[in-house]
Amino acid sequence: MGITPYLLYEDVGGALKFLAKAFGFRKHGPPMRGPDRKINHAAMRLGDAMIMMGCPGTGYRNPKRLGQATQSLYVNVEDVDKHFERARKAGAAILEEPADTFYGHRRYGAEDPEGHQWYFAQEIQRPKSKRRPRVKKV
Repeated sequence: MGITPYLLYEDVGGALKFLAKAFGFRKHGPPMRGPDRKINHAAMRLGDAMIMMGCPGTGYRNPKRLGQATQSLYVNVEDVDKHFERARKAGAAILEEPADTFYGHRRYGAEDPEGHQWYFAQEIQRPKSKRRPRVKKV
């Protein structure tokens, strides 16, 4: 079983281009177009992970228009520093530079043009288990 995020974008076509260029996502299947011929639904993959996206209609305001984040996505990648450089060169707004975390990941944060927050990470060490010692019953 997996979870597939469904993100709302005012400009789905623009999101497809940006996510491919900055974060390395690849189109998955054919995009769907509305009566105006603009893309209103699409899917993308990064490795084995998939995201879907769609245009929500006229009343929607993306996080950038709201002035605040509405969610964030946490994505594991093989080389977070290389991924960071790609995103930075593509013009992603950097929220956090790559840094090691206390829980054993190296990660960075970026924001796409519509204000969705993305955190990309790689495992650098497995956190030590805090298992309780077994107690023998007598």
